[in-house]
Amino acid sequence: MFSKILIANRGEIACRVAETARKLGIKTVAVYSEADAQAKHVTVCDEAVLIGPAPAKESYLLGDKIIAVALATGAQAIHPGYGFLSENAGFAEACAKAGLVFIGPPASAIHAMGSKSAAKALMEKAKVPLVPGYHGDNQDADFLQKEADGISYPVLLKASAGGGGKGMRIVDKPEDFKAALASCKREAINSFGDDKVLVERYLTRPRHIEIQVFADSHGECVYLFERDCSVQRRHQKVLEEAPAPGMSEERRRAMGEAAVAAAKAVGYVGAGTVEFIANQDGSFYFMEMNTRLQVEHPVTEMITGLDLVEWQLRVAFGEHLPLRQEQLQLNGHAIEARIYAENPEKGFLPSIGTLRYLHTPPAVHFRVDSHTQTPAAVRIDSGVREGDAISPFYDPMIAKLIVWGKNRNAALANMAAALAQYRIVGLATNIGFLQRLIAGQAFSTADLDTGLIERHHDALFPALQPASTATLAMAASLLLSQEAERVGDSNNPWAHTSGWRMNSSLLRALQFADEAGAYQIHVEYRSDRQWTLHRDGVQHTLRFDKQGAADLRITLDDSTLAGNVVRDADTFHVFHQGRHAVLTWDDPLAHAGHSESEGGRLTAPMPGKIVAVLVEKGHSVTKGAPLLIMEAMKMEHTIAAPADGVIDELLYVVGDQVTEGAQLLAFTPG
Repeated sequence: MFSKILIANRGEIACRVAETARKLGIKTVAVYSEADAQAKHVTVCDEAVLIGPAPAKESYLLGDKIIAVALATGAQAIHPGYGFLSENAGFAEACAKAGLVFIGPPASAIHAMGSKSAAKALMEKAKVPLVPGYHGDNQDADFLQKEADGISYPVLLKASAGGGGKGMRIVDKPEDFKAALASCKREAINSFGDDKVLVERYLTRPRHIEIQVFADSHGECVYLFERDCSVQRRHQKVLEEAPAPGMSEERRRAMGEAAVAAAKAVGYVGAGTVEFIANQDGSFYFMEMNTRLQVEHPVTEMITGLDLVEWQLRVAFGEHLPLRQEQLQLNGHAIEARIYAENPEKGFLPSIGTLRYLHTPPAVHFRVDSHTQTPAAVRIDSGVREGDAISPFYDPMIAKLIVWGKNRNAALANMAAALAQYRIVGLATNIGFLQRLIAGQAFSTADLDTGLIERHHDALFPALQPASTATLAMAASLLLSQEAERVGDSNNPWAHTSGWRMNSSLLRALQFADEAGAYQIHVEYRSDRQWTLHRDGVQHTLRFDKQGAADLRITLDDSTLAGNVVRDADTFHVFHQGRHAVLTWDDPLAHAGHSESEGGRLTAPMPGKIVAVLVEKGHSVTKGAPLLIMEAMKMEHTIAAPADGVIDELLYVVGDQVTEGAQLLAFTPG
């Protein structure tokens, strides 16, 4: 076995690979950018080497520099993780030329499957069913439009070299084709350095089912069953599970054998995923092959009791596959939820900030016990810790939360319980959205397709509800109890906070606000830890019982309430009964603001780069018209006019970097 490897990645996958390497007695070398100097993956590896500035193009994508670091540190092999250089055939070839083992498939297999169009041509020769479309080299816009018109709308544009949902656009009608094609090509060239696209018929209500395959250098190849990854937003996966609900043994075998045949056709070695798009009637079509380990590989590990990174290392070292097909067994059901720093209510816009408070559900070590075949109920794969920052340079994933159950219902219950215990302060997250998604009828009954989120938008994005009296009481209790703790010199009568008054009691107004509105409550002091709370003409007795760290227990009337309240300056984060409420104290206008149209300003919602300016000074625009396009977190975001008006001034040009909150342009509404 290798004695030392370099991990050419960052975040949770770098930590994941390092964990298995340590178990096998393999030393690890981390590489990091200037933005990641204090990152978790740097600390969990045995050595760490700085390779460049924060942008990936100047650090994690510098294959020559990474190879030089591997040689200088005595590493024998390079594990690319996923993303970055993991599917770069040139990098795999360069590793081999340098005498290093690339822990992945041979460059020839990456070449064959790296281009979606070339892969589909290969599958067509192998008689694997394909979705109707054009996968050729002609990239003339008029020609592609003609092909799309012939396929019939809606059509799907996909970057040929793409993945992860980037460089994909759904086009519903012919008049939108050219604009979507231009946007798709821009995103493709920025993400993959290749703007070639293919055009396919867009299937309605399809499921996304993928097969995990593994091959060794001795000609053996197996499939480790399937994963259902149908629940997606912006073509990026949100929830993954294994096995796929409703999968018959006959269909599983047919898809598995097709995946193995595809892998063998290109001389595949290592871990790979063959992805299929499946109709509700059970028919399926080859979509693409990802020549790497997938983000969602933990659900396969949970149901098989295997460590896929260990398999990667053993196969790369030249060993035979540890098990044959007939030795592989399914055990229970696993679900993975991706915890992202993003705001689902604002179009899943990534959130930038620091993890000022992080509490996770109890979890065991990262992998199942392959000897007892008894998986852990909860597993967390993460590359960040409390105090770490989510920057604009990389993917905003905070963690992967994986649960196991004896069946799907048990796994769903475990996921709901685990999400209720996940508490984060410092930036927006998708945890509340995931809770609604898990509890929703569509997912809980396995009524799955890639449009699930859009189909159930109203249920998943309900109208804002006013803060409950219990939530306000918990925030007020922490505020008042903290004031009581700051009494200071007990001999100083001005320092007391008991609210004592001669022949009367202190009645104090407290004002809180959240995104749903402003709330005024009154507290009548009885002692340092007991009050009468008045809200909307209703009177409640309130007593502060106990606090430990962020844990809080109060008595409201006759009910004892337990939860967690984290104070961040004048913002109170109340975690109660699995929900997260954010209240701002004494600042009812904090969330009200004013519309950008009133002030004639349009500001950047997050740090990023201007990639397209669609208007000129003096142009008249209508409400909703696209004005400019920003690129951030490797995704494009369109800035639209908030009202009818005239462009007064453009403050940035294509290529400019902008900070969050920067005014992008000015216009006069009306």
